[in-house]
Amino acid sequence: MNRSIADAPPAEGSQAAAPKPARGGVQSVERAFDLLSFIAASGGQATLSQLAVAVELPMPTIHRLLRTLLNLGVVRQLPDRGYALGPGLIRLGELASKQLGAAVRPHLRSLVDALGESANVATLDGDMVTYVDQVPSPHQMRMFTEVGRRAHTHDTGVGKAILAQLEADHVHRIVRSAGMPAHTEYSITTVAQLDEELATIRSQGYSVDEQEQELGVRCFAVVVPDSPAPLAISVSGPTSRVDQRFADRAVPMLQRAAREISEGLRQSS
Repeated sequence: MNRSIADAPPAEGSQAAAPKPARGGVQSVERAFDLLSFIAASGGQATLSQLAVAVELPMPTIHRLLRTLLNLGVVRQLPDRGYALGPGLIRLGELASKQLGAAVRPHLRSLVDALGESANVATLDGDMVTYVDQVPSPHQMRMFTEVGRRAHTHDTGVGKAILAQLEADHVHRIVRSAGMPAHTEYSITTVAQLDEELATIRSQGYSVDEQEQELGVRCFAVVVPDSPAPLAISVSGPTSRVDQRFADRAVPMLQRAAREISEGLRQSS
């Protein structure tokens, strides 16, 4: 990181980037949210120069917005003078996750009732996915995920479903930041493999975790279209029950549930 460039004010007479037009709301709030969104999309931290390029605002404006966000505790400054999401967002995030889980839960229950396997919803959280809610299977042998658990994107059904909707450079930034550990012998471990897998997901409209996170567990997932934050739902269970015949039933149900969740979220926004 070039600290001298990142923190220097614009030179006298330099050409500042033209500010983006307001989107029909309070412009300063929109700009502050753009900064937070970019920091989140960059794995939770970003340099000042990266922020300046991303939001296309004059440097004095960015400094002023960041000072306000720092004072509110929703952004913190790092030792290398970069910026990261702050602790003030934790409580807001927890409340939002609970409300999101409550909105999606009826659809998860319907999936469990129809398919008999655990249903999950997860969102992109920086460079990982976080499970927001789960309705467990009634079977004694079942897949269980603790709500709030964070997992890698490259080897989870929900993670890959979300990655398939992002631009390639965003995907590569996420996996570079989080790494691509091999949790099992089936895990994807290279960016080239992941790119190929994401192309398949985009083509077929769903993703599969083929024992990549845990041996003996298979998961089918789809992204929720047009959601306010990257979101995916899935059903998962032991490979002995979750097979191709199961997939033939589960995938259309997941896709229908994802569309209904999307519509519900739009109506409540």
